[in-house]
Amino acid sequence: MQQVLNAFREALSLPRRVVITTHHKPDADALGSSLGLAGYLKKKGHHVSVISPTDYPAFLAWMKGNDEVIIFNEGNEARSAQLVADAELIFCLDFSSLARINELGELVRQSPAEKVLIDHHLEPEDFAKYSFWTTEAASTAELVFQLILDLGDKDLIDAEIAEALYSGIMTDTGSFKHPSTTARTHEIVADLIRAGANVHKVSKLVYDTNSLERLRFLGFALSEKLQVLTEYNTAYMAISAEELQQYQSKTGDTEGLVNYALSVQGVVMAALIVERQEAIKISFRSIGEFSVNAFARNHFEGGGHKNAAGGVSYQSLEETVNKFVSLLPQYKDQLQAKVLIYE
Repeated sequence: MQQVLNAFREALSLPRRVVITTHHKPDADALGSSLGLAGYLKKKGHHVSVISPTDYPAFLAWMKGNDEVIIFNEGNEARSAQLVADAELIFCLDFSSLARINELGELVRQSPAEKVLIDHHLEPEDFAKYSFWTTEAASTAELVFQLILDLGDKDLIDAEIAEALYSGIMTDTGSFKHPSTTARTHEIVADLIRAGANVHKVSKLVYDTNSLERLRFLGFALSEKLQVLTEYNTAYMAISAEELQQYQSKTGDTEGLVNYALSVQGVVMAALIVERQEAIKISFRSIGEFSVNAFARNHFEGGGHKNAAGGVSYQSLEETVNKFVSLLPQYKDQLQAKVLIYE
């Protein structure tokens, strides 16, 4: 690891053309780690472009550097392709496979730039020259902080960088509720607060800034769409495109919805199945030893973490729901196993 770090430090020793990208529909960890890293690299004198494959929730737009993010699929394909082709370093944050950045994936693969992977998801694809990867990290933002620290540049973390990184750590730990939260996580957060992060401000902006339509949509989803299959300790919600349109749903409005299903007493696995224009997108969550990463990989072309994963289906919404429910009997014993939440 030290050898990789030394080589990486050398790669950053002169100003470089840098591209930072993250997975489609970025969440707070994806965007926060990207913009936090971008702020740091700019201070080091690098020319930095942040490219997102798609748009992202409006409640993340407060981060420093947001106004410079290039949204690939909003008419910026040619510009993005040129930046990727001309880059000397490409940072890939918060995803483990190039397929997670859609059409950008092949552009990144073909670019002569040196690739840098910073990620905490399972089973990373081997495409990067420099890899700062571990599943032991609670978030990618945590890894970005550690990397800046290891490079000896902790003093370059200002309040705006600290708040971007804090948002990623806060959300990916479920406000420090998930088992991935460690003593090191809290130590890093303490350093970010010392650097100027306003944790009340970040929490308010991310969690407590809702449109009226989103709150009404939440009420509809919980009252009308939540299904609980007690025999399999499973809960799910299936949302159609028509229902999204009815509530004027915007990017980010379904974020966190699956956690309500998981919070039902006795539920071991939860799924949110949403009909999007391009495909059916599925979010999985679980508690205990049941691996939704394996479930998503085996049945829905997805993956992620053991207790939080995503998947996709190209069948209809009804067919996808039927497939999901039909799979549960073969996992009945695992889903009914005693769950030790506190160990």
